[in-house]
Amino acid sequence: MSSPDPSAADRPIRSDARRNREKLVAVAQAAFATADGTVALEAIAREAGVGIGTLYRHFPTREALVEAVYAAELDEVATSAPALLEKLPPQAALRAWLDRYAAFFQTKRGMGDVFRAGVASGRIATPATRKRITGAIGEILTAGAVAGVFRADTDPEDVTLMVLGIFLSTVEDRDPARIGRLLDLVVDALRPK
Repeated sequence: MSSPDPSAADRPIRSDARRNREKLVAVAQAAFATADGTVALEAIAREAGVGIGTLYRHFPTREALVEAVYAAELDEVATSAPALLEKLPPQAALRAWLDRYAAFFQTKRGMGDVFRAGVASGRIATPATRKRITGAIGEILTAGAVAGVFRADTDPEDVTLMVLGIFLSTVEDRDPARIGRLLDLVVDALRPK
């Protein structure tokens, strides 16, 4: 039996392996967002156009796949504020960002127990997530305060808590129209007095 090559971890990932990984994460992301229960890993592999062995090579456990989907979604949401502010005025940027965050929150729906286990074990760090989300909100609030369309005295952490309250209180009914109305109220509450 040969010992593993210690330099293997330092090697760059082949482009085809990187594409396969990205496809698997994208397919899993969509599957978890729409599923009400457990998603079969075989179905994810088939939809991504790879074999189950390829899926397990990238993600040895269901938990590893859930963590990868979560990380990819969080990166997209947390880093999207500057691009939105370049294209939209601060109020519209915040509302668009909140829609993206709502979609992110929805992707956790099909991850259910696996996601909760990852949070409980510390593999998925919710304090770090909240810090990144609050940072993105703060960036948009600062731009809005400078433009005079948002109150300058708003704590981004307070907005994060309001938004999380909306998402947590609407988990059961999942009514997109209601969530949209509640997010509109959050944006309206940030206007200067």
